[in-house]
Amino acid sequence: MTYLDDNQHLLEAKRTELTEWFAKKRTEVPIPIYGSVDIRDSGWKACVVDANHFPAGFNNVAPEDEPLLSQLLHNHLQRRHPGCKWIHLYPESHTRNPAYVENVSVIARLLKQAGFRTTVGSPELKGHGALDGISGPLQLVEVEVDGDSLLINGERPCLILLNNDLTGGIVPGLGNQPVYPPVEMGWHRRRKSEHYAALDEYVNEVCGMLGIDPWHLTTSWIVSEDKCLDKENCRIKLAADVNTFIQQIKQRYKKHGIDREPVVFVKNDRGTYGLGILTITSGEQLLQLSNRKMKKLSYSKGGADTENFLIQEGVPTQFSEDGVLEPVVYLVDGEAASWFYRVNSKKSDMENLNSPSSRFHRRDEMPEYLTRHADGWHALVAELSMLAMGKEMQLQSEKA
Repeated sequence: MTYLDDNQHLLEAKRTELTEWFAKKRTEVPIPIYGSVDIRDSGWKACVVDANHFPAGFNNVAPEDEPLLSQLLHNHLQRRHPGCKWIHLYPESHTRNPAYVENVSVIARLLKQAGFRTTVGSPELKGHGALDGISGPLQLVEVEVDGDSLLINGERPCLILLNNDLTGGIVPGLGNQPVYPPVEMGWHRRRKSEHYAALDEYVNEVCGMLGIDPWHLTTSWIVSEDKCLDKENCRIKLAADVNTFIQQIKQRYKKHGIDREPVVFVKNDRGTYGLGILTITSGEQLLQLSNRKMKKLSYSKGGADTENFLIQEGVPTQFSEDGVLEPVVYLVDGEAASWFYRVNSKKSDMENLNSPSSRFHRRDEMPEYLTRHADGWHALVAELSMLAMGKEMQLQSEKA
């Protein structure tokens, strides 16, 4: 048995109170239309280690989950955009990535099943006609930029649904019509650390209700700002901060009888796809980074400059017969609606699993002992993460 198993009864005992708490909190912030989270489960801790506002893995959800996903999409859109009939899906320009194209195809299918006319395309994809997905071609429409609007065959759709994380900045044509998620949530503005700051507040409140230490449902973190790793004097200071940070984790491990060496991840504070992630066990390793590793760490999707680095507590995750794994939860309208599992046989239980060697398994393909926390702790931290995303949207809209 583990800490999470031993305390599952606390979660069950508070189900009604938690349901009421979530219902109240969801009236206080705008809830994202969709999102996904990566979760690490060590047995003593289950927490979100990455939260995606523009999820790109709908191709991995189980077919039996699609009716619920479609219903939640319908509910969300009818509540937030009453009268909406036509949704235009604005994707990334990954023309050579069949898995991503399949992700867009599934989103389009879910929207159609929810009762909406659905088109797909962007100005960047002009002239492609169709993209090759895993199950077949995805048909595109020609999209024209007309000032601050997008036109499809001379007409404006009711709503633009973004599945493009805007790492490179806001694209033309999104300024004068409803766009969701809001463009302010793109990686040109959003920061991972802002998400964890919001998430920590919600986790603290829920753990107060459950009577447990929030350490068990969150990952500790600090931030290095202004390209700190590029400056020797700043790296020296950061190395000292990292050593203090690691010592705090060691003390927690000792308190809970955990016999292993702490690891921390160094990440781009605004990146995606697991690019530029470094694992270290001491601050001194930062001082010894080679130019090659510094370049890799500073690399970001689309060539965007890395400005800040998130230093995050590493959380080991579970083993399966096929390798180590982490649950991935897909949510619509703030609710955990589909689970699948990223499995990587070439990585250790403390490494980043998001690499080409990863494979994905649906929940019904996994043994029960690996999915036993899905509807409990995993769903809880995933839905808390959606509240944190809503808080981020609220704060970003106030800045706009």
